[in-house]
Amino acid sequence: MSVTQFTIPLWTDLTAVAIAAVGGAIFTSRIDNDRLDLLGVGLVGTATALGGAFLRDTLLDVPPAVLSNNWYLPVAAAAALAGMALERLIARLDFVWALLDALTIGLYAAIGMTKSLVAGLPMLPAIFVGCAAAVGGSAIRDVLLGVPVAMLRVGSLYAIAAAAGTVALAIATGLGASVAVSAAICVAVTTTVRIGSVRYGWSLPAQRAWEFQRRKRR
Repeated sequence: MSVTQFTIPLWTDLTAVAIAAVGGAIFTSRIDNDRLDLLGVGLVGTATALGGAFLRDTLLDVPPAVLSNNWYLPVAAAAALAGMALERLIARLDFVWALLDALTIGLYAAIGMTKSLVAGLPMLPAIFVGCAAAVGGSAIRDVLLGVPVAMLRVGSLYAIAAAAGTVALAIATGLGASVAVSAAICVAVTTTVRIGSVRYGWSLPAQRAWEFQRRKRR
């Protein structure tokens, strides 16, 4: 089966939405308890879950799935409520939250790139859309909370993890792997890189200002 003939199952997109909503609500509960009420936490969690999918479909110039299907909004809202309920439990298990965060990036990267290839985009634009979908939800979350955008912080490797996963998907597809296997490889690579940045401190070098010295005229 060629990529353009592949149909992305609805449950995979909803799984990504649910995991993103849980992670977004937990993140919001942990860093902003004094400024947001329960409704605010739920709304930020829902926006986190739907942001990546909305950005993906906007870039692909197709009707946003979150507005053309009845399942997205209730799944995101219910998962955000579950995230609020589980916040105290998961707050004690930092690795669980990090894993949810990493899985969100991996799933959105894989689904975003696969949907782009199905739509007929060339490989490089498809990689871009996959990366944008992967980091879109977390960027919207951070903007709503008024905190530094995670994908731009040293040590986060959000975009790098998504890029590594989508490139792995491209390579696997080029080698003849099925779409499902290639997508699974993308999720695995993205999740591994993101978890590595959290657990082992993998990061890119911090930005340093360029210093220019003017030559003195003789």
